[in-house]
Amino acid sequence: MTNFIPIFPLSIVVYPGEQLNLHIFEPRYKQLIKECFESQKPFGIPSVIDEKVNEMGTLVQIVEISKAYEDGKMDIKTEGLKIFRMLEPIHDLPDKQYGGAIVHYPDNQLQGKRVLMKPVIDGIRELHKMLNIDKDFKKEDDELWSYDVAHHAGLSLQEEYELLELLNELQRQEYLKRHLTKVLPVLAEMEMLKKKIKLNGHFKNLKGLSN
Repeated sequence: MTNFIPIFPLSIVVYPGEQLNLHIFEPRYKQLIKECFESQKPFGIPSVIDEKVNEMGTLVQIVEISKAYEDGKMDIKTEGLKIFRMLEPIHDLPDKQYGGAIVHYPDNQLQGKRVLMKPVIDGIRELHKMLNIDKDFKKEDDELWSYDVAHHAGLSLQEEYELLELLNELQRQEYLKRHLTKVLPVLAEMEMLKKKIKLNGHFKNLKGLSN
């Protein structure tokens, strides 16, 4: 399926099903949000990385305008719907301050193997434990898939975008698993180093070498 959508490029990655709150303050995007809300039409958020608008993004629906300010600024709640790929950006639209794009919605396998999610979830919880972070996934473990936990796995923006490019849940699960396998030992080593540094300067009860 191919169609035209207004686009709102942002330096973030949005995933299908994600709840995203935005503060709208630029005139062109105030116009975009106002028109999309009144017509009940979605808009696209392509990811901006290193000041470059990438071709992949997520279509989002405005759930509500939480607050409208006197100067036209808005706080809005949105929800990610599905992945798109930009085929042709359209920068100039008649009577519009914002741009748009012709997009295609690629097939996306949303469910993988439940058995592969357990080590991913366990790894993320271990990561949070090391970092003293308490996160509520707001779903039961057997309902979680990669999109639900990706933002909590310590990925860089580039890595989050690479995950967005993967259109099969099995590939996304393996991507997260490999990432955690790489990151967790590094964090564990850093934690040991911190403990050693804290011990430096303190009296130590060490046992001597036995003859």
